[in-house]
Amino acid sequence: QVQLVESGGGLVQPGGSLRLSCAASGTIAIINAMSWYRQDPANHRDLVATIASDGSTTITDSVKGRFIISRDNVKNTLYLQMNSLKPEDTAVYYCSALIVKYGAYRDEYWGQGTQVTVSS
Repeated sequence: QVQLVESGGGLVQPGGSLRLSCAASGTIAIINAMSWYRQDPANHRDLVATIASDGSTTITDSVKGRFIISRDNVKNTLYLQMNSLKPEDTAVYYCSALIVKYGAYRDEYWGQGTQVTVSS
């Protein structure tokens, strides 16, 4: 059993900051790429950022320079530092991870989502 648990969402004013976390637990042998997605009120789910196991990152243009993705491979935890937040960043944020379980093949796992609302 593998579980991804997100935390850190909430209500913030424009220009503010939030830090999201996503902790992976269970019978994990290897975690490959980890990503953050967001789903807006119109239910469009878009990739925000990805970080590989070697630490290399890709970030979508709309958040480049404002969001930072990172990971702690000891704690099996993914982070998203969000700065200079805008109302258009309002969405449910999901983490995903490509995980190899002991004695199994690689599969993609998802967190339950955490709401981020940017509003004055």
